[in-house]
Order: sequence, then C-alpha cells, then structure tokens
Amino acid sequence: MIGAELQPFIDVCSGKQWPTTMLTLVHVLAVLVCGSHAALQISISLNKVELSVGESKFFICTAIGEPVRLEWYNPQGELIMPSKRMSLHTETSRSRLIIYNAIVQDAGIYRCEAADASGHTVEASVVLEIYQRLTFRDVQSPQEFRHGEMAEVVCDVISSPVPTVVWYYQDREITEEHHSRFRVLANNNLQIQQVTKVDEGVYRCEASVEARGEIDFVDIAVVVNVPPVLSVFQQSFNSTADYQESVTFTCITSGSPDPMVTWHRKGQQLEPSEQYMFNRMEGGRSMLTIRNIRQADGGTYTCRATNKAGLEERELFLKVFVQPHIIQLKNVTAVEGSAAMISCVAEGEPLPDISWRRASDGQAFVDGVKSQDGRFEVRGRHGKSVLTISGVKLSDLGRFDCEALSRIGGHQKSMFLDIEYIPKFLTNYTIYYSWEENPVNISCYVMSNPPATMLWRRERFTISAEGTFNTRVHSAEGKSVLEVTPMSDRDFGRYNCTARNNIGVRYQEFILAQADVPSNPYSVRLSAVSQRLATVTFMKPDSHGGVPISYYLVQYKEVGSLDWRDAKSHSVQTTVVLTGLEPNTTYEVRIAAVNGKGQGEFSRTESFQTLPIREPSPPAVHGQRGMGKAYRLGLIKQDDGGMPIVEYIVKYKTDKEEQWMTKLVPGANDFAMLQPLQWNTRYEVEITARNVKGLSEPTFYQFFMPQKPDITAESLFSGLGLGAVVGLGLGALLLLLVLVDISCFFLRHCGLLMCITRTLCSKKTTTSGKGKDMEEGKAAYLHPATPNRILIQRLRTPGLREKHYPASHLMKLPLKEENGKESLKPDTIEIKVHSDNSIHTKLDDIKE
Repeated sequence: MIGAELQPFIDVCSGKQWPTTMLTLVHVLAVLVCGSHAALQISISLNKVELSVGESKFFICTAIGEPVRLEWYNPQGELIMPSKRMSLHTETSRSRLIIYNAIVQDAGIYRCEAADASGHTVEASVVLEIYQRLTFRDVQSPQEFRHGEMAEVVCDVISSPVPTVVWYYQDREITEEHHSRFRVLANNNLQIQQVTKVDEGVYRCEASVEARGEIDFVDIAVVVNVPPVLSVFQQSFNSTADYQESVTFTCITSGSPDPMVTWHRKGQQLEPSEQYMFNRMEGGRSMLTIRNIRQADGGTYTCRATNKAGLEERELFLKVFVQPHIIQLKNVTAVEGSAAMISCVAEGEPLPDISWRRASDGQAFVDGVKSQDGRFEVRGRHGKSVLTISGVKLSDLGRFDCEALSRIGGHQKSMFLDIEYIPKFLTNYTIYYSWEENPVNISCYVMSNPPATMLWRRERFTISAEGTFNTRVHSAEGKSVLEVTPMSDRDFGRYNCTARNNIGVRYQEFILAQADVPSNPYSVRLSAVSQRLATVTFMKPDSHGGVPISYYLVQYKEVGSLDWRDAKSHSVQTTVVLTGLEPNTTYEVRIAAVNGKGQGEFSRTESFQTLPIREPSPPAVHGQRGMGKAYRLGLIKQDDGGMPIVEYIVKYKTDKEEQWMTKLVPGANDFAMLQPLQWNTRYEVEITARNVKGLSEPTFYQFFMPQKPDITAESLFSGLGLGAVVGLGLGALLLLLVLVDISCFFLRHCGLLMCITRTLCSKKTTTSGKGKDMEEGKAAYLHPATPNRILIQRLRTPGLREKHYPASHLMKLPLKEENGKESLKPDTIEIKVHSDNSIHTKLDDIKE
C-alpha cells in the first residue's frame, strides 16, 4: 500500500484537480514520480463573481501539462468566439476571457477546457452572477399639473432586487397617515389628489436596496398651473366711422402661469397694425385700441386668456354708425339683345335707400317700379340694389347714376354701360375683276364692338397676314384690304373676308384664289399656368387647306432664347400641356397646324410667365376609424407650390386639452395614423404641408372617438356550456343559504352557525377557570341592556404597551337598537391596550 504522503502525486498522475496554490509544486514532484507525461491540470483565477450590469471583468484559465487546445464555453455550452463584447487572449498554457459591458443574459457558468495530444480533456468553471444597480430612468423635472386634477409624479427606478421607494416633501417623509391626499402607488409614483398651488415644490424620490446597502435619490420639481380668470369693465361700445375715432377695450386676467391674452374677431386672431394697437399693463390689464374706426369694424370682439392650465374668453361689442357710402359699382358690358344687370352696393348705419337715374334723359328708376316699356326693373335688399335691363339696345349705351340716401346723409356714384355687338359689314360691293399678274385690292369694311379681328380666306383657306408671293393683306381698324396678284387660273375664285370678335363672327364673300396648307390657329390662350406647367388652348384654323389636319405643332422658348422647343398635340385636340418649365420665367409660344401637305403658318406669338415657387396649398383631408384606439387620416395633396411636399405636420389634441401632440408624416404618404387615442373623446386636428419654400396654411379637422366597446352578459355566457351554467347557479344558491344562516345567527340567535358556536363556547367554559379573562382575539359581545355600546373584555397580555387591531381580528357584529334597526357600522375598531391593562376602543369611519 502506498503511503498517504505520496497520495497528491498519485492524484496528479491520475488527473485529479488540486488548489492553485499547491498545483505548481505538486506538478514538479509528480513529474519526477510519474514521468514527464503527467496528466493535464487546469484552474481558473476566480470561482464565483458578482457583476453589475454594464461592468467589465476578465478571467484567467491556467493549464499545467502539455495542452494542445485551450477553449472557453458559455453558459449555453457553446464555444465562445471573439466578439465586440467578449475577447479571448490564448497562449500555450494560459487563456484570458474578457467580458465587456455585462448584461443580464451573460449570467451563468463559464467553462475552460484543455486537451492534450492524446485527446485527454480536463475543465474548470467559474460562476458569474449579474445584478442591476439602482437606476433612475428618464425622470423628468419639473413635472407640471393642472390645478384641481389628480396629479401623478413619476419616479421610474429599477434595480435587482426590486428597490424600496420613499417620498419626501420639505424634508419630511410622505405617509398616508399625515398626508391624506398623498398616496404612493404600486409603480412607485406619487399620487396627489386635487393638487393645488400649495402642493408646489421639490419632492424627493429616494430608492434603496437593503441587501446591498445601496441608496440613491432624485429631486423632482412639481409645478401647479392655475386656469385663467378673466373679467371686463365694459362690454358694449358705440362709435362713428370715418371721423378718426378710436375705441379701447380692456380685459383683466389672472392665473398661473400668467395667461397670454389675445384678441380675436370673426374667428381670426388680431395682429398689431396701424389699425390695431395692443398694450399690457400691471395687474393683468390687457387693452386693445381700434384706431380710425370704419363701418366694417363694428361687431363682436373676443378677449381670450390662455395658459398651460386652460382658456377663458369674454366678448365685447362695438356698434359703429356710418354715413352712406357706395362701396361697389362697376362698369358693365352687355351684349346687344341680351339682359344687363347693374349692381350697386352701399354701406352705412343705418342702411341707406338706393335709387337709379339714366344720365342721357334723366329718367329715374326706383325699387319695385318697372319702366313704361317694361325693360327696366330695380330690386334691392340689405344695402344692395340691382338694375336689370332686358333686351339691351344700342340706345341704352351711356352713363347711369346710383344714389344712396339715409337720414345721416347721401352718396352718389356713376357707371358706364357699354354695348357689345357682332361685326357688321358696311359695303355690298363684292365682285372684283383682275387678270394674271395684274394686282387687285379687295376691300372689306367692318363695324363692331369690341373691334373685330379680320382675316381673308379663299375656299375656306386662310390667307396669312404676312401674305404669299402674289397676295398681300393691308389691315387697319375696321378695314382690311387683300392685294392679289393672280399668276394662273387657279388664283381666281371666291375670297372670303371674315370679321370676328368675342360676340360672334360674320363673313362676306368676294369673287377672286386659294392656299394648300392649313391656316394658322388663333385665339391662343394660356391657362392653368403654374411653376412648371402651362396649358395652351387655341382655336382651329378656319381653313385646313383641303387636307385634314394631322396634329398641331406647339413651339415655345424662353424670351431672349433663339432655340424653340417642340410639343405635339394628341391627334387634333386644341389643348396642349407644356411641361418641364422653369419657375418664374417668361416664355413665348406659337402654334401651327400640320396636315398631309405640310405645316401651316404659326399663330401669333403669345407670352406668359410661370409662377414663382411658393408655399404649398393647404392639404385636403378625410378620415375614417382605424382599428382599436386609432384613427386613419387621409391626406389629399393639393397644389405643391412648384416643389415636392417634404412632409405633413399633423398636430392633434382633445377638445379639453391645450397641449398639441405633433406627428410628422413624409410628403409621399397619403395618410397619417393617429394612435393611441382616448375613447369617447372629440379630437381637433391641424394639418400643414411643407415644401422647401415653407409651410402652407393649416387645414382644420375634427373627429370623435366612440365609446369603448362593452362586453355584454350575453357574450360572457355565450361560451359557457350547460354544465357550467348549472354549476354557477348552484354556487349562487349555496352562497345565498350561507348568507341567510349568518343573518339568522346575528338577528335571531339561531341557525347552524349559532348551534356550532354554542357547542364550542360551552366546551371552553368547562375547561377554563372561573374569572379567567378571555384570550386575545376572541369575539366582542353586545350587552342586551346597553344598545349602541360595545363591551370588550379586558385582554390579559403581560408586557403589552399599545397595539392597534383591525376590525377583522374581531367578530364584526352589527350594532342594533332594540327596534332592530342598524345604528352603527364600524369599518375598523381600534383597540388600545395600556400598561394598566385597560382597554380603549375607537370606531373609525362610522356612517350614520
């Protein structure tokens, strides 16, 4: 048998582990005893480590022998590979594992394993425990609340194990016993019922972990905002317009923080200007001065005081007296034979009466009376009078006077009635003779209003204003001369003189040539001009040259440029949209018709200017209910102002709140999802579009979130089978029987519970000595002769100074008067046992 003194060497040879402090010496001796091929030994510098979240640690694994492999394994048994949070430094017989910024998931048993050339492996392990330090998470200070509301001061603190939180105010611990309106909630927040200005101050949230002796705190400032209170000295004011008069309104406000006072009229906030002047004085006085009062200034004005806690408004009324003044009377152009309506609008306080007079003959026209020929009639109401002329004649052309009269004064203005009519030809000479190479002038005379555009046509082909090699057109107002030099028989035939204005067109035929390409389009107009688009409309040529028109060629260029750009119409449509234009740039445009023969003459060059880049138009919105507590707000993009919409700014709030919530929606989106929202609440939404130029005017929208869906009894029981329903019924019946038995016990001193009580009490009386006091916790009894009182036997408890016992430690006996009516309902009975063994009772929360 080998002696005990050689046992360590044998253990080393067999692979048994020994403490690190003895391992080196034992290994040296083991090599001498066992030979140079001793078994591997491995150890780790630490056996168990506690580490807090976020800290870093390293472990050293040392092997004695000739290892060919030295590896680490994580708590999941996986081979550890180097990463950002775990680093490995391995040498021949030594390996260091480093763990950076530890997290909770890093906890567990880590193994270091070594293997020699023969495949023999040994391992060692270390236990890593990780805990969370005491940490306050995003605690805000100050925290603001509205006067009178239920305030909840948030203190979010975490640790492992769960910390103990205590609140302090003015260096005193907050307890429900001394602070009836204060309560510490389960989530460690402090709840203050009906918070007031007195509750403002700095509150301390102190958290501790007793197991580690760790403690920390954070101070939170609580601010209480008081809604505005507003009053006015005078609510109604009178003034006369156009006399440089001024009126000053005064509002007095109070609140915390100091309310901001704004003045409003017709739903719009008033801004400082030459007309409106604002002043704010001490004592919460805010004044609005309206200078140079006019009639339009009369009406209701609103003084509005707002702060974080709320809003209050008061209305003030300004009545303005004004002399009659005609504010709208325009010249009118009527078409011969149609009806003309002339409108005259006058203002004044009181409203004036309006009458009409024709200047050419002095004839007057009054309200409700027709003229002798029945063509003139006046209708007036609320300061507006309309003179209607039926079947307008050229003789009606001229000046008309409108007169407004009231008891304060009068005012007169005049307008001019212009008559437009279709062109009229003034000559009947229509036959002209000529021969080849002999020029001839064909004259066409026209009278029209507005002046007519005159052009020549031959067999429905238009002769351009520039003429051809053998024709010429000489134009003047009301006259056009066609000079024709016939070169062959084809130049003879019918020629047409066309006179056109916006009322109509007239033709007169003359005898004599032709054209083979389309005439030029005319009446070129530019519409829907934006920053990068423009719509060109035009009239088709009067002559297509005998060949149908294929398309229209639209040429356009920037003013000053020599390079025309081409655009083609779709088929023979007379509307072409020009794209890719530059903002705020002047362009020239002309149109030519193209048929199979070739391209006709261009129209007259027209100029237009694209709009500059500006803010987008307000977006259009429509809404629909989303799922649950969400609302989908559809966004319909309007004019983007020449640049893409970058984003929509959606602000929303309830109608009872002042604080807006903001949501940014990318410009490419066509909806915004608002969530989470409150049930049974009306919301106000303000949507603004933004491009690189700026913000659009806001669009306002309102919607209402419905009541939260109820779970009805039918839905609750619909999933229950017949057996479950029967079981519930039997349970309810059993509970009713128990309640009846308890009632009999207290009211009639009978029943099953009374029988059991008497049996138990009689056994206790037999075994206990006479005069022995009742033990602590037994029932209190009513003395039959002393209603409205509780007689509690003294509790013999040596050494007991004072205790408070809840009523649940006593039998809760309803106290009855002799007539059986309930007189007292104690929720809690406080029992104080003093050193002299006397007992005092206190009934809390007694309801009469």
